[in-house]
Amino acid sequence: MADGAAVPEGCTRVPVQALRFGTRVLYRLLSDYRPKGPLGHGTRRPARRRTGTPPMSGGEELAERVHALLAAPRPWSVTQVGDPVLRRTTEPYDGQLPDGLLRELLDAMFRHLPGVGVGLAAPQIGIPLALAVIEDPADVPPEIATARERVPQPPLELVNPVVTPLESRYHAFYEGCLSVEGLTAVVPRHARVRLSALDGGGRGYDVELSGWPARIAQHETDHLNGVLYLDRAEPRSLSTVGNYERFWTPPQAERPPG
Repeated sequence: MADGAAVPEGCTRVPVQALRFGTRVLYRLLSDYRPKGPLGHGTRRPARRRTGTPPMSGGEELAERVHALLAAPRPWSVTQVGDPVLRRTTEPYDGQLPDGLLRELLDAMFRHLPGVGVGLAAPQIGIPLALAVIEDPADVPPEIATARERVPQPPLELVNPVVTPLESRYHAFYEGCLSVEGLTAVVPRHARVRLSALDGGGRGYDVELSGWPARIAQHETDHLNGVLYLDRAEPRSLSTVGNYERFWTPPQAERPPG
């Protein structure tokens, strides 16, 4: 019967679309059951097994990502502000990577630093784990080192780090970031902190840091909590690195924290 055909008295017209829908539903209900079970009731068919490669676990996916990173050309292209990975709280490290692969990753992060920065956090290279490294040779002019309490900081591996302020005193200095290229701003930081973390071998340690090393530790652990230095900066101090060197300080080789 066409849609426009007359409907006999006492009957209700049912749209063709409704009939088609009802037919499809009935077919699916019937096809989902076997003819009859032992008790005369329909029995549901077992779910079909999917074939093909099973999905990777989270650890396997992270391991593949780290392998790809280690095979990438150096220096690495550091993730820049705007990428969501920099705004997410990292996952605590709990053996997601084989021990040997974790060691390779931390060593490679240290090798990225010379001439580039003094710290690097895993989210900056696209790895959402609570990992970071710190090392600062403090090769700056003596007057800068004195003003900023910047002393050489030997290499530190930060696995699941926690920074605890040890006093209420703050220092405010210009700070930069490898993930915010070309900009710098004044950031107040705690002058003295305790850093508690594991090293790459799973050994825990506590160390007290002051001055510039304390600033670096706070900067890197901020990264692991989805925080950038811009969130803590004095907004009116924001400057390009070029204008900072032109108007605020003599040209010098400053290395930003990670």
